[in-house]
Amino acid sequence: MNNEEQSKNQIKKHNIILENRKTLNVSGVKDVSEFDDGKVIITTNNGLLTVDGEGLHINSFSQQTGDLDLEGRVHSLIYNDEPAKDGNFFSRIFK
Repeated sequence: MNNEEQSKNQIKKHNIILENRKTLNVSGVKDVSEFDDGKVIITTNNGLLTVDGEGLHINSFSQQTGDLDLEGRVHSLIYNDEPAKDGNFFSRIFK
């Protein structure tokens, strides 16, 4: 088993710990696809997680362990399924 396979096997569980709406710890993170001080979009093992807030700042993120630490005022956490990989909405309708 090579290092890449070991890294993928280590990223298994997905957990969220939100403390006082100011500190967010997320495990099971595959990637951070978008971030600014008002929104962070995170790809997790359970789909896309959108964090809305203000003054958001990523303190640390490790793709190897799948851990992300974020600070700021969290307003909402929203899960979405990952988008389909075979095209956009119209291309799927007009096949």
